[in-house]
Amino acid sequence: MLAANPQDLEQVVLARGLIGREALARASLVQRETGEKLEAILTRLGLIADDALAQAIADAAGLRVASADDYPAEALFGRELSARFLLDSKALPLRRTPAGVEVALVNPLDTYPAAAIAFALKTRVIPVVARMTEIDAALNRLFGSDEENAAVENGEADALDLERLKDLASDAPVVRAINAIIAQAVEAQASDIHIEPSEDRVRVRFRTDGSLQDQESLPPHLRQSIISRLKVMAGLNIAERRLPQDGRLRHAVRGREYDFRLATSPTLYGETAVLRILDRSSLTLDFAALGFDEAILPEFMKVLKRPNGVMLVTGPTGSGKTTTLYAALATLNTDDRKILTIEDPIEYRMTGINQTQVKPQIGLDFAAALRSFLRQDPDVMMVGEIRDLETAQVAIQAALTGHTILSTLHTNSAATAVTRLLDMGVEPFLIASTVNGVLAQRLVRGLCPHCRAAYHPAEELAELADVSAADTFFRPAGCERCDGTGFDGRIAVMEFLTMTDEIARLVISRAEARDIARAAVGQGMRTMREDAIAKARAGVTTLEEVLRVTQED
Repeated sequence: MLAANPQDLEQVVLARGLIGREALARASLVQRETGEKLEAILTRLGLIADDALAQAIADAAGLRVASADDYPAEALFGRELSARFLLDSKALPLRRTPAGVEVALVNPLDTYPAAAIAFALKTRVIPVVARMTEIDAALNRLFGSDEENAAVENGEADALDLERLKDLASDAPVVRAINAIIAQAVEAQASDIHIEPSEDRVRVRFRTDGSLQDQESLPPHLRQSIISRLKVMAGLNIAERRLPQDGRLRHAVRGREYDFRLATSPTLYGETAVLRILDRSSLTLDFAALGFDEAILPEFMKVLKRPNGVMLVTGPTGSGKTTTLYAALATLNTDDRKILTIEDPIEYRMTGINQTQVKPQIGLDFAAALRSFLRQDPDVMMVGEIRDLETAQVAIQAALTGHTILSTLHTNSAATAVTRLLDMGVEPFLIASTVNGVLAQRLVRGLCPHCRAAYHPAEELAELADVSAADTFFRPAGCERCDGTGFDGRIAVMEFLTMTDEIARLVISRAEARDIARAAVGQGMRTMREDAIAKARAGVTTLEEVLRVTQED
């Protein structure tokens, strides 16, 4: 136990110069009015940093500060100690030792919680100082909110906890809040909805034209009920709050059905959720609208329509790879072809194409699905992503036996897709003989055609983009049609590498990506930077967007 008559918390923070007397007086007034613990008020109001308060208390009491690794994966002494007591006291048993039980306490200078725990456990308590944010996160992870713990204290944890979560999810204000958020996002033509809990609010942001924009926040008491409602809509396990989950849901906005993809993940203040809006009607399958022009499209279509081989689309997450693949599938989708896809997830449903969702938990991964597809006499197969050597080998084997394979890789350029396959362990002669072409792409914000303004760039910007300051480019102005942003949608900038004889020889000799890229440029490939600058000259995007997506190339 702690030594008798420890220093008072107010004396500690004053003596160490962590706070002035006037600020402490204000915190004490808040304490009297709310009944909240002083240590919680000091950190919540930002009067004292979390780390500084914990270290000051530890120094005064002669104790150590708990680390994040000290907190247990599962709650200890569940029968002896109620969740409500631990939540109210900001206390958590960490481990049993030969000398007693280590207990994390935000303020061990208050001896009551340690004494109560020692009495309940009939053993010595060894206090450890806890940082407020870390113990709050651990308590929330282990026990949930005060509302949810009513079920635990009644001795009917599993059934009642689940029922309480269901009740929270079906509460009318929560349903209205979710419906309003989704409707606003759809009207704003957002691609994603981000719902992020924090200490004092639930932050809501929409991603529109690639940029995140803050919306009106929700009160913090809705944290769990908002996520539970989304989980119910997506058919997920609402009682599982420790692991990430993924699901799909369909929701009507103004009489029109929309598909959504939901991803949840545990964070410090509860679960965060991201809703991807999948509007089938907004899916553009026209290559020109996607960003293909006469410098790339003819060669791309020529390679795409070859009767066998691998076509790869590369780029970082969120660069439009899947949309490009869907456009390619729509082109190949004729009555005389059988097309099969294996996706993770299926983002859009396409008529006339047999689409399959991966399910790793039952062994249905990309490689397993590809093997089964080969027995179904397909002409074209689309693999959502080549992630490993096994999938790459099956895809290449399928190409060697007369099939057309479309897939994606996560690389930054067309040339590095070749070296990525080599790094996976694919033999270079197999790459050279099966890969027909590699399209690398990224997305830039498109200028609003109704208000874009012509100008000559400043010398510094022109130098960065390697263009002439005398050239004419365009910048956003803002009008009613684009809600004053100056931008309207996104468009791809790209480069397309064709597997010519010279490129094949370089691949077989395991040449570096820069040598492959240099050879491709020598044979007429327009680089992504050149394609982006051409689009900027045409008023499709801005020089700033060009630099944003191509500056590392």
